[in-house]
Amino acid sequence: MKRIFSGVKPTGHLTLGNYIGAVRKWVEEDQHRADALFCVVDLHALTVDHDPARLRRLSRQAASLLLAAGLDPERCVLFVQSHVDEHARLSYLLECTATDGEMRRMVQYKEKAARERERGGSVRLSLLTYPVLMAADILAYGTDEVPVGDDQTQHVELTRDLAVRFNQRYGHTFTVPRATHPAVGARVMNLQDPSVKMGKSDDTGPGIVYLLDEPDTVRRKVMRAVTDSGRDVVYDREGRPGLANLLDVLAVSTGAGDPAELAAGYSSYGALKRDVADAVVELLRPVRERHAELVADPAYVDGVLRAGAERARALARPVVDRAYRAVGLVPAA
Repeated sequence: MKRIFSGVKPTGHLTLGNYIGAVRKWVEEDQHRADALFCVVDLHALTVDHDPARLRRLSRQAASLLLAAGLDPERCVLFVQSHVDEHARLSYLLECTATDGEMRRMVQYKEKAARERERGGSVRLSLLTYPVLMAADILAYGTDEVPVGDDQTQHVELTRDLAVRFNQRYGHTFTVPRATHPAVGARVMNLQDPSVKMGKSDDTGPGIVYLLDEPDTVRRKVMRAVTDSGRDVVYDREGRPGLANLLDVLAVSTGAGDPAELAAGYSSYGALKRDVADAVVELLRPVRERHAELVADPAYVDGVLRAGAERARALARPVVDRAYRAVGLVPAA
């Protein structure tokens, strides 16, 4: 079977965008068709200022929500990144393989560093190097496929480059992975600003539907969504991004077909928004209900994460040990 690795960063509450763009595909497809590992990548959350107690809380919440969404510990490996030392061990070797220029060309680093410079500040070094840690996350497991959103494709390309370069210098060590994307809704946009994605790190609220939002909150946010100018309901990602975003969400939430075809069935924005709100509430209902059950049974979640880390460690350690030997490090006695 192919091996899949993907992760979620606990920098905020998981959103509808995370669910549609990634988690739902992990649950419905990836864990069934491949040897799949899914990780709460908590080390990546240290690249920015953070509150330690909040990080712990969000990490546990992310793991619980992934289980609530339908990840099955009998079918896949679910674990927390910092519980498996091989991620950090391999990251340094890959830092010794990457170049400064490659790191500084990463779009997310350039954008965040520029914003901080405008404020008169600077970013942490880890923000520059975290794509290498992401590469280590992937390569440590002999990963074939990495399900990611469009904004992470550049990091998977870096991972491929580092794997090829390492293999050429030191002998074949790593599988060269590839990025995969869902066909529709890969990047759900903010309901109030459809020029940006619905990101969990943005706590501004009205444009973001969180997985644990109450139904009334979901309906209010959807009904207030930006729908662009004009009265006709058409699917046009470039010219009518707000409307297209709602149609994408409806298509994925209901499995009702192509967004452009759905548009033809509406003569008003109000009717569309009501149907989107109903669809999203129903989509998230079983997740919220199962999450409430898991919160009441923390020992179960702890057990899943402990067993997942053990399984992940057993897979990663031989790969990382092989990489250490390949670069010439003396094996531990």
